[in-house]
Amino acid sequence: MVTEMFLVGFGNLQHISNCIFVLFLIIYLATVTGNMLIITLISTSTNLQSPMYFFLSNLSACEVFMTTTITPNMLYILWLNGGFISLYGCIIQFYLASSSGSAECLLLTVMAYDRHLAICNPLRYSSIMNYNTCNHLAAWAWVVGFTVLAMLMITIFHLQFCGSNTIDHFYCDLAPLLQLSSSDTYLVDMEEIFIIIFLGIVTFVLIIVSYISIFHTILKISSRSGRQKTFSTCSSHLASVCIYFGSICITYMIPSQPKKPKKKINKFTSLLYTVAIPLLNPIIYSLRNREMIDSFKHYFKLINKS
Repeated sequence: MVTEMFLVGFGNLQHISNCIFVLFLIIYLATVTGNMLIITLISTSTNLQSPMYFFLSNLSACEVFMTTTITPNMLYILWLNGGFISLYGCIIQFYLASSSGSAECLLLTVMAYDRHLAICNPLRYSSIMNYNTCNHLAAWAWVVGFTVLAMLMITIFHLQFCGSNTIDHFYCDLAPLLQLSSSDTYLVDMEEIFIIIFLGIVTFVLIIVSYISIFHTILKISSRSGRQKTFSTCSSHLASVCIYFGSICITYMIPSQPKKPKKKINKFTSLLYTVAIPLLNPIIYSLRNREMIDSFKHYFKLINKS
């Protein structure tokens, strides 16, 4: 019986592993710093006390949680050119990373709904998207994301693993983990399909429907400057949705094949949504948002004075 797994990491890049280690360490520190700065600004700045920024702070918290679940262990694997992790630790890492990813899907959907109300129904926006509604929507995103994946984790715990314990990945993803199981994985596969449909396809369709309505409303605006100003309020969110769901589609919705090119593609797309996107989101939401930039300037002025 297998009690621990060996993560290969980036085995074919051992000759530049030190450079990759430094690069990912810098990215991780920048990701945590950037997202924590956004959370701090939104929680302390009076100019950023709106539902849009409240959901953005939850999204940043989700990004910090996901990258912290994966990146420190990935750096350990890079440093040693491969590393062991206990079987239970491997399953828990998959659960935490996948749960935060699921919560992020739901938060992006909630943010799309928020933008839909603000643009398509502005007169009722304040009454609908009040303090209680924002708290409930954010809480449900976190609770549902972690609860749904808990059922899958419990099923995986009942699987048996015999023979090979080598995972050709930099973290414990589901597909390479199931390939090593000596048990029947039919139930896990069905649960995975349900989760993909519920937390992937359904949420993406809801976002698409929201943006169809948003674009329809924007096109009705007579002035060009008015259309540009209205679209700018949701352009950052739309960019995040395209990058995040695009990488997920490539990784999880393309049938898996036991070929090296497919494994390399999965590693690359996994890096995209576990390492790159948590770094890109603070940049996307900060550089394209005037209120956020002003808050940054005010924050640094206070630091310089102190």
